[in-house]
Amino acid sequence: MRSAAIVGAGLIGCSVGLALRRHGVTTYLIDADPEAARAAEARGAGLAAQPPRPADIAVITVPPGQVAPVLAEHQKLGTAHCYTDVSGVKVRLHQEVLEQGCDLTSLVSGAPVVDIGAGPPEPRADLFDGRPWALTPTDFTGNLALNCALELVALCGAVSVLLDAEAHDRAVALVSHAPHLIASLAAARLLGGDESAVRLAGQGLRDVTRTADGNPERWAEILTANAGPVADQLDDWAVQAQAVARELRDIARSGDAVRPVRLREALSLGVAGRARIRERPRDRSTTTD
Repeated sequence: MRSAAIVGAGLIGCSVGLALRRHGVTTYLIDADPEAARAAEARGAGLAAQPPRPADIAVITVPPGQVAPVLAEHQKLGTAHCYTDVSGVKVRLHQEVLEQGCDLTSLVSGAPVVDIGAGPPEPRADLFDGRPWALTPTDFTGNLALNCALELVALCGAVSVLLDAEAHDRAVALVSHAPHLIASLAAARLLGGDESAVRLAGQGLRDVTRTADGNPERWAEILTANAGPVADQLDDWAVQAQAVARELRDIARSGDAVRPVRLREALSLGVAGRARIRERPRDRSTTTD
């Protein structure tokens, strides 16, 4: 890969530019706000300009609701030979690009999972190093586009995970979207607690509710875009929670006469599930929804 156009010069777009520049890729930064493109250029992420000829790939890093029209616009302009994006919900996006009449042969939709670290997020060349990056080619995707997207992910230091759109959206509902909403619901419960109770909160609660700090408007857009799979996850959570709650009610009434079978099972399954994810020392993972 010799050149890339990055449409959207925010955290992800700027980080993609910085990552590609490590390998000598010529990158062009395009943003509706020229100041944002110039700020990314000042960081060393590329040139704040349209490419003089079609780039090998264009990475669309605008908000999810803007991806389809922006993609259609740049395909008409001939900004690149191939295109990808970083939005976190794929089924709706694929529907929207079809409605926009986009060329699907040149598109491989993508979604990196990034480590934003502690403190205010800053663009970094190593933002994607060792992180998974989902790619969701369709039956229409051409080999050139798929190979170009795979090369982009590798140059950014990430690990490609190939999925179809439906499988991707179910996966992120399980590992990101529903947990975020559960964290928000848990954090919201604190509003009804006495100050003396809240003062007893420890690191465990802070860990559980950390993602509740996300922007509510942005997350409302994400969750509604993936409404079906998220609702399925919440239904399963509710069934399990209600079963444990009934058992705890029985214990509260009967004391030691009731063995906490469901409670122990839930706790044991939690340990087993937690073991499936190996947390990195600085892990603050989130999908780029």
